[in-house]
Amino acid sequence: MVKPTLKRLSVKRQCELLELPRSTCYYKPRPTSEEDLRIMRLIDEQFLKGERKL
Repeated sequence: MVKPTLKRLSVKRQCELLELPRSTCYYKPRPTSEEDLRIMRLIDEQFLKGERKL
């Protein structure tokens, strides 16, 4: 993928060649909070039971 330490090609040029937005190179995902995980589990339980009403 993109290597920021590569001297021959800038990050911008590497992204252009890969047809990626530069923001993709700098994106760092945040961990999912415990509260979000709890809510997702509840939604999954409801969906798996066949209850589509939330």
